[in-house]
Amino acid sequence: MLTLQTIKENPQFVIERLAVKGFDGRAVIAEILEIDAERRRLQAKCDSDASELKKLAASIGALMKQGDKEGAEAAKAKVAEIKGATKGLQDRLEECERKSVELLLTVPNLPCAAVPEGKSAADNVVEQTGGPMPELPVDALPHWELARKYNLIDFEMGVKVTGAGFPFYIGKGARLQRALIQFFLDQAWEAGYVEVEPPFVVNAASGYGTGQLPDKEGQMYHVTVDDLYLIPTAEVPVTNMYRDVILPQESLPRKNCAYSPCWRREAGSYGKDVRGLNRLHQFDKVEIVRIEKPENSYAALEEMKDHVRGLLEKLGLPWHILRLCGGDMSFTSAITFDFEVWSAAQQRWLEVSSVSNFETYQANRLKCRYRGDDKKTHLCHTLNGSALALPRIVAALLENNQTPEGIVIPECLRKYTGFDIID
Repeated sequence: MLTLQTIKENPQFVIERLAVKGFDGRAVIAEILEIDAERRRLQAKCDSDASELKKLAASIGALMKQGDKEGAEAAKAKVAEIKGATKGLQDRLEECERKSVELLLTVPNLPCAAVPEGKSAADNVVEQTGGPMPELPVDALPHWELARKYNLIDFEMGVKVTGAGFPFYIGKGARLQRALIQFFLDQAWEAGYVEVEPPFVVNAASGYGTGQLPDKEGQMYHVTVDDLYLIPTAEVPVTNMYRDVILPQESLPRKNCAYSPCWRREAGSYGKDVRGLNRLHQFDKVEIVRIEKPENSYAALEEMKDHVRGLLEKLGLPWHILRLCGGDMSFTSAITFDFEVWSAAQQRWLEVSSVSNFETYQANRLKCRYRGDDKKTHLCHTLNGSALALPRIVAALLENNQTPEGIVIPECLRKYTGFDIID
């Protein structure tokens, strides 16, 4: 969440930047400042009363030594009066602090200066394009038909066993899935990311720490009996490794990667654009996460973009990078770049990665800090990115590499699959 200091230093700037995300912050910022003013007034009164109580306590002892029982009793009565009043002040102070946090949790992160203005995905900016565009015959098949033809993925079985959006991967389809996971993990390891295998369910505190709560409850699967959540991305448990932690600055950056299945309810998603692997409720993904000093985070963001771009180049997929406009960004992000690959049979771009810098927004929720040269603690910057999400990668690989002989496996995956063509 935004720090209170950020809002107090320049509330008008905060309101203007929030407007880039399409968020009208005037009322909530005014309320936050009003509550903070009351909190400071109450705190000053509590501090004053505490000082007065200290003086009275000292005077009672002196009066008793002097034999002034009447004066001592009067002082004790005054202490009781102040303590009674202070209890009410402290209760109100705690209420102000609680309300302030509640309001801060409703305010999105500020988009950085490089974020273009816009209201929807139509206003995103294509920053870079690359990769070979495939030349397929006019009768090229979409991936869901290829999956049936070559017995790679059984969507109907998934509906029978669980429901729509939970497919079975079979035979060479399962091996391709596993090959991609291992390839992505190996590439992340070579790039200096330390692999972790996280829990696939998290508690509510972890959801609040990375910003899924209270913003995305409707998209998360909630295990109500235990009050746990199935993770929508490995970003959540991996970033929460650093919750309530003060890192020595010489240990930064922290670079982690993790494979996990991901669960998203995707409420309200329907229609032709969600057919096959285009949008699932359960899917596999390799995530990269970085914890950085603020002055290094944007260089780290470029490194992460280069890493994802390199994966797509090695897979031989046509790609482009979108710089998201304010209206299409997530609640928590300061800037986001989406990577999309070209689906030849569907004739459309499919998102396969989002790489984001959250600056101090998540770190403030997480209390993720480092100790600087000044011996003081400072908020870290957090970043993450998909490297990569599998379903649409699989869709594009199947569609773009189909030939009359079968589906050709990219060279970089063959040592993992054990075969070079699906026939």
